[in-house]
Amino acid sequence: MGQAFRASAPRADNRAPEIIGSLDIGTSKICCLIAAATSPPRLLGIGHQRARGIVAGMVVDLDEAEQAVRTAVARAERQAGVTLEAVDLSVSGGQLASTHFAATTTVATGVVSDLDLHRLAEGARAYSVREGRALVHMNRIAYRLDASAGIRDPRGMAGRTLVGDIHAVTADDGPIRNLRMLLERCFLTPARFTPAGLASARAVATPEELHQGVTVIDIGAGTTSLAMIREGHDIFVDSLPVGGDHLTYDIRAVLGTSLAEAERIKVLYGTLVEAGSDERDVVTYQRLNDPLAAEAESELYQTTRAHLRQLLVPRVESLLAQVLERLVASGLQGYGGGRIVLTGGGSQLVGLPIFAGRIWSRPVRVALPQPLSGMGSSSCTPSLATAIGLIAAAANPATLECVGVQQAADHYGYLGRVGQWLRENF
Repeated sequence: MGQAFRASAPRADNRAPEIIGSLDIGTSKICCLIAAATSPPRLLGIGHQRARGIVAGMVVDLDEAEQAVRTAVARAERQAGVTLEAVDLSVSGGQLASTHFAATTTVATGVVSDLDLHRLAEGARAYSVREGRALVHMNRIAYRLDASAGIRDPRGMAGRTLVGDIHAVTADDGPIRNLRMLLERCFLTPARFTPAGLASARAVATPEELHQGVTVIDIGAGTTSLAMIREGHDIFVDSLPVGGDHLTYDIRAVLGTSLAEAERIKVLYGTLVEAGSDERDVVTYQRLNDPLAAEAESELYQTTRAHLRQLLVPRVESLLAQVLERLVASGLQGYGGGRIVLTGGGSQLVGLPIFAGRIWSRPVRVALPQPLSGMGSSSCTPSLATAIGLIAAAANPATLECVGVQQAADHYGYLGRVGQWLRENF
């Protein structure tokens, strides 16, 4: 499994500590975190930059995206005093999809060894790749050895047939290649790709939730990421190309204002809570291209909170309905626990937990990520959940058990050689 990055920094014993870099490339922002891989991880640097050239988690303009990523990374590097060569990268676009299957291999010596586990994993990786799809993440849920099931670690155990119950996440190959190209232009190597929802889940869910089952929904600006985890194992990932920005677009279109003004209105006055005073609660704003604005700045327009709520409710209902459809279609609702956790910048809309709970008929809470050591709690916002989760996973790779991105890339070179292995073992 690829490691995030090892960099040298002055220390009394001249040892070089491991330095982890995470990069969350979102539709509205790009965030780079640099941390020391201590226990717990210690924040060294953070860089924020408004995103450009990114739509729904996918690169649409390499030049603009490159400049934004370079700026965010440079700010984090200056603060941390190190230079990154590799980063753990989140993936939210490219039509992420989960698959479950059983990988099988014969234990040649009769006693399971690391070689058997490696052979099983390599076959599973090759099997998960399909035409036009790239492997993003893969984790083992359980092992079975002959008639024994639910085995956590079969090494050293006697048996003839080893089966691994595997969960794999794939994405369209094009968007993944473009992310690689973007990092290469920034002189960075992707140490590992991680679905954004899984990273966020590791940052906001409690240990009890991760064990008993939890569904985490990260509502970003341009995408909404879903993840289910049970008994510490990742069991489902999905994403929707809809997010908080779509609420802003609706406000802009109806009120005829600028995008920045629409965002301000949403953040300051947006609510899903119905109150008797909404009709009297006036919201003042300036319209786009108002001919009076240049001459008379006091000439403003008005709406009410009630009208604003009427604009927001249909879009939120549509988003929540789409999320529910994806969860039902997965067939894994019963394993995702009885609680849904919301995070991400879009989760901050007033009244969203109660509103979502009524639609989903399940308890819903909004969660902040657990801050890294050295990070002030006031700066630890839901919009940082993915970037913080990437750091937490990289500091303890066993929590995700995911395939290194370099290993995933190697499949393209030896797919021809695994054909025989697949015919013999699947």
